[in-house]
Amino acid sequence: MRPLNRRIENWEGKRVWLVGASSGIGAALAAEALAAGARVALSARRLELLQTVAADHPHALALPFDALDQAAWPEAYRAACQLFGGIDLVVFCAAEYRPERSWEVTPAGAARTLGINLGSVYSGLATVLPDMLARGSGGIAIVASVAGYLGLPKASVYGPSKAALINLAELLYTDLHPRGLDVYLINPGFVRTQLTARNDFAMPALQTPEAAARAIRRGMAAGRFEIHFPWRFTLLVKLVRMLPYRLRFALLAQLAKT
Repeated sequence: MRPLNRRIENWEGKRVWLVGASSGIGAALAAEALAAGARVALSARRLELLQTVAADHPHALALPFDALDQAAWPEAYRAACQLFGGIDLVVFCAAEYRPERSWEVTPAGAARTLGINLGSVYSGLATVLPDMLARGSGGIAIVASVAGYLGLPKASVYGPSKAALINLAELLYTDLHPRGLDVYLINPGFVRTQLTARNDFAMPALQTPEAAARAIRRGMAAGRFEIHFPWRFTLLVKLVRMLPYRLRFALLAQLAKT
């Protein structure tokens, strides 16, 4: 069977814009791409962290801005294009997460999480898609999560935001692939980051950001649409998603007690 996307096997000279690159998966993926020869624009709010990731990489551009600021996207995109001559791949990795039960959610907290995790992606798509569609090439990578597979306890806003990203990536593929664009949906399991450090429960199959970045690169090299990892965990979650609701809810109720 043919891969759903073009295989990205050679990163030499590839022009990448990575939004959410200051830490965690984004920073590790930036380092992975730079080591493979890509030119990478690194974006997040905190310039000092971006400069740390970009240090000693002549093909890295620290491009700080707030992903919640819709007006800041076009300016950042123009800066990246001015330096690189265009963008081949945009990776949406900015994320917010706080573990909370449904009765602990506040309107302000929910709005912020949804704005960063989902709304910022729409701002980015409106910025980059016109150029990509005009030339009939380019790639969009959306970092969602296995938390979007199920209604998991304590992921009261984060989980729905990631479920929406999964849905968005699927419809983007249908819309954009016939027009020459590639779409990658990235669904990590638990990865050791500043966000997961907020969890007070055991996280099975916990991976490092570096391992996550390598898995993403392997998935892109294979041309996969959905890149999920680690398989020993994500396949189990996919199996639970297939259960009838009566059985699924029983399992989720047990998780809620932990």
